[in-house]
Amino acid sequence: MKLLKIISGIAIGVLILLVSILSFLGTIDTANVNIFMLIGTILWFVTTPFWMKEE
Repeated sequence: MKLLKIISGIAIGVLILLVSILSFLGTIDTANVNIFMLIGTILWFVTTPFWMKEE
């Protein structure tokens, strides 16, 4: 389950937040932002429910 938390953290931290900041600064174009955001969102939604179930 720890691996799922790491994947989820990377998805939200790097693929969503960092890409948003880079887009705001103008260092990455819109097409790449859309692709990275989609990948990050899918990874987050796939991995998060599994590690949130543990008690």
